[in-house]
Amino acid sequence: MPSPFPLLLNFPDEILIRLRRYLTDDSDSRSWRLVCKDFYRVDLISRTTLRVRRIEFLSSLIAKFEAIDELDLSICPRINDGTVSIFLGLGFSRLRSLILSRSSGLSYMGLERLMRACTGLEMVDMSYSWGFGDREAAAVSNCAELKEVRLDKCLGVTDVGLARIVVGCGRLERLSLKWCLQVSDLGVELLCKKCFDLRVLDLSYLKVTNESLRAVASLPKLEVLIMVGCLSVDDLGLQYLEHGCPSLKELDISRCDGIRPYGLTSVLRGHDGLEQLDASYCFSELSTDSLYWLRNLKCLKAIRLDGTQLSSAFFDVISVHGKYLVELGLSKCNGVTDANIIQLITRCIGLKVLNLTCCHSITDAAISSMAGLCQKLMSLKLESCNMITERSLDRLGLYCSLLEELDLTDCCGLECLSKCSQLLSLKLGLCTNITDTGLIKIARNCKRIYELDLYRCLGIGDAGLEALSTGCKRLTKLNLSYCNKVTDRGIECVGQLEELCSLEVRGLQNVTSVGLTAVAFGCKRLVDLDMKQCQNVDDSGFWALGSYARNLRQLNVGCCGVSDVGLCMMMGNLSCLQDAKLVTLNKVSVRGFELALRACCLRVKKVKLHASLRFMLSSEILEILNAWGCKIRWD
Repeated sequence: MPSPFPLLLNFPDEILIRLRRYLTDDSDSRSWRLVCKDFYRVDLISRTTLRVRRIEFLSSLIAKFEAIDELDLSICPRINDGTVSIFLGLGFSRLRSLILSRSSGLSYMGLERLMRACTGLEMVDMSYSWGFGDREAAAVSNCAELKEVRLDKCLGVTDVGLARIVVGCGRLERLSLKWCLQVSDLGVELLCKKCFDLRVLDLSYLKVTNESLRAVASLPKLEVLIMVGCLSVDDLGLQYLEHGCPSLKELDISRCDGIRPYGLTSVLRGHDGLEQLDASYCFSELSTDSLYWLRNLKCLKAIRLDGTQLSSAFFDVISVHGKYLVELGLSKCNGVTDANIIQLITRCIGLKVLNLTCCHSITDAAISSMAGLCQKLMSLKLESCNMITERSLDRLGLYCSLLEELDLTDCCGLECLSKCSQLLSLKLGLCTNITDTGLIKIARNCKRIYELDLYRCLGIGDAGLEALSTGCKRLTKLNLSYCNKVTDRGIECVGQLEELCSLEVRGLQNVTSVGLTAVAFGCKRLVDLDMKQCQNVDDSGFWALGSYARNLRQLNVGCCGVSDVGLCMMMGNLSCLQDAKLVTLNKVSVRGFELALRACCLRVKKVKLHASLRFMLSSEILEILNAWGCKIRWD
């Protein structure tokens, strides 16, 4: 039989590899591999990134994909010192990026062996690794060629550990220390003295003071500075930045309570090349001086001022001087009116992202004008804008053909949105007037949707979900919590969504194990399931989860009808499970919890239990969980 793609098969591999790189969606990539043997071969030789779910398959995968330079092990159930030896001889010297996020079972000894094997490593991500401390930081410092290190919420890292990385990795260009609460001014000062090539620095939620900003101001190449929630920094610190960081393009000072408009003015005065600014929830309103210097930002592309009182003068400045503006965040801002928005969009016609969450004065007038003028709009958030009706949303559907993300939580309208055929994300939580009729139209016309939020949409039932299962095959994230009309028939339709990764079905009283079994069997890619308060689901449903939903990583089964047998079987079989919420399971005994935790203790990283179990579970199981780096949250 002749090939259906004779022309493509005559192309050299270089052309096919270039075509393959344009496919970024997982489903498209799988389709490519299934076309023919030549396409499959091109996939093998061209893929550069690999995300592994099971460590036992790593050897064969590395051998199969020859061009891999980025390896993501963040979703492996348990990486520890013992498993390191499995892949030390796999040619890891060619790796450039290694993601070990949430690898709480890996100690400094295993990490040191791994780092010494990855001689060409340029990026390492150890974020949310609970056991990561100064000794582990010292192990990472063995990779002298590192250009990027991510240590978000590595709570054990102190100035000593940071110093080891700084001294050993002097070529650092990107560093994230978000939530590293033991890092102080001393560590940041040493960082700035040693790493002059730093371009991106995240100090969010650190207990640093103005002295850190004095040091940061000396960095000649810094382009992005993120310092969300740095409560000990004030206007004096921003004054240091005024005459420093000549390359600064992006600044995030959101939730820095000590900063006032005067401090912001200092930064604006010294950096007319700033492209992105986030000053959300810092101060009550902008000063006249801030507005004066804001107009000098000729290259401004994005500004977020959530929670700020805005005057008409602000909109005058932005509308006249913000010709390159692409993103504007005004969530929970007072002073936002139809007239302001119309004035803004008349000039800033290149807007692609607009957040008007909780701007309660916005009406159809502003949205109708926006639809006609901002035809490049891709993301629009209108949560709790209760004065908007279907009349303006209909115009939005007609003219904003590029719209991909729309948040109408606690608003109205649905049928008219079916005209937005390019929608990727649609949030309709708390829209009580949404019915199956509108959902059916969405399913027919919005084929590209991958995220749909129907939280507490009480008018949605089985008929709408049936249409969704046939029309929106690309859905990866679906929220049906408290949609009380949904029964097993509707959930069985959800089971036909093969791409589904995240599903929330909280409080669905009409759903039983029959529906859950259909989801477990049909949604093989499911990684996150929240079925709290599904009281009519019994052991048979949990048996199905344990048997078929083998990729589940996060699970919430609080207030369900599972017993000892069902819980133990499920927890023992879910080999990828990392985060489990097991609160208020009235049919499960203390011994049942004990056995279930023993069955998964070598891989689970977080577990939430009722506080009463703290004194009832044996000290042995608690010690085992702690030894393997599992965090227990007592509810």
